[in-house]
Amino acid sequence: MLDVFMLSRVQFATNISFHILFPSITIALGWFLFYFKLRFNLSGHPVWMRIYRFWVKVFALSFALGVVSGITMSFQFGTNWPGFMENVGNIAGPLLGYEVLTAFFLEATFLGIMLFGFHRVPNWMHTMATLLVAVGTTLSAFWILVLNSWMQTPVGFELREGVVHATDWMAIIFNPSFPYRFVHVLLASGLTAAFLIAGLSAYRLLRGDNKKAPFLALKTASYVAAILIPLQIIAGDLHGLNTLEHQPAKVAAMEGVWETKKGVPLLLFAIPDEENRRNHFEIAIPKLASLILTHELDGEIQGLNDFKGEHPPVAAVFYSFRVMLGVGMLMLFTSWLVSFQLLRKKTLHKNILWGLVGMTFSGWVATLAGWYVTEIGRQPYLVSGVLKTVDAVTDIAPGNVLFSLVLYISVYGVLLIAYLRTLFLMARKAVEIEEIQPSERKTQKNSTFYSVPNREVNP
Repeated sequence: MLDVFMLSRVQFATNISFHILFPSITIALGWFLFYFKLRFNLSGHPVWMRIYRFWVKVFALSFALGVVSGITMSFQFGTNWPGFMENVGNIAGPLLGYEVLTAFFLEATFLGIMLFGFHRVPNWMHTMATLLVAVGTTLSAFWILVLNSWMQTPVGFELREGVVHATDWMAIIFNPSFPYRFVHVLLASGLTAAFLIAGLSAYRLLRGDNKKAPFLALKTASYVAAILIPLQIIAGDLHGLNTLEHQPAKVAAMEGVWETKKGVPLLLFAIPDEENRRNHFEIAIPKLASLILTHELDGEIQGLNDFKGEHPPVAAVFYSFRVMLGVGMLMLFTSWLVSFQLLRKKTLHKNILWGLVGMTFSGWVATLAGWYVTEIGRQPYLVSGVLKTVDAVTDIAPGNVLFSLVLYISVYGVLLIAYLRTLFLMARKAVEIEEIQPSERKTQKNSTFYSVPNREVNP
């Protein structure tokens, strides 16, 4: 039999999984564009404007898909989760309204100037428009993460007949988990955009583009990624400590800890068995989980059995957390290897370029995995300790939800394929626009190493 609760959860997960792909790019890509425009203004070298013009198209495409999928996602608060707005709408409504008023209007107003105003407005105004769009994307992330973080660690409210009413907006906005989650997401967006830029630029080089623009974009993105990934590791550690304090059941699921104990090992691999409340085939490093989470070898970590009936699905959180960490370590290795090669030899082997192409969308994988840890790890609550997910679901016919779910999956699948195809078509078109001579193309394709062109413009 069809379950309206599970169908609604799958539908919302489908929508938010598709939606988050595009803000994870545009939040940081806006700042990359601002950097490219500043370099053009300061140096006057046209290569920076060529980089800007290519990536502003990617930004516009990603922004459009993010807006469309975000609007349809908000409809589900009324169609699939009416209990959410009925119970916490006094807080969720204003926060979503602030996002529209302070961020979306700012982005929408200046996006047109950024895209089409280069020859129509003064240069300073065009640069300012680029800056304001970047600020707008960050403000949008700010308000959305305020709401999401409040749902994780709700404070600053009181319950009146089961309905949440705000008592302290400053406490709501700067709730205990917000600063950590906000920094974590911004850094994740920076890495997602950096690897996208590096990957598509590497693809252009492999296609025979021997001009300055793709190599400079690749260098800039690689250096940014090499700097951001260690910062992300630090931010992730602090976020984990905050989660241990406020959401210990989530941490227990992340680590696969069933019994409360000291000196907990770090599980590199295991198969959680929720029915028998144990793990199978454990590969562990003794006491390392306690050291990471409590900064003590014999630190105590609460187990899932302390939250029986009140903890999230273990396997989904456990595996998602390891996917996020695994991709993060791969990002660290790749960005440092590429940066080392560029600093030492100023050349990149063809295999390294292919590796970057393979890592083009690695940020998406890590972001989705981290998001699943965050959202599934909050279950069975929609708002931790306040509103259970099952109490907010709609009572409409399951068949209606199934029909809309199939439509969502179909449309989003087509849009995602079209988006990916368009990005690589844009990259190939950029190679053609550079008007590479046949002799240059032949030399480049037969070369094992790719060097920085003469008269290099350092990022």
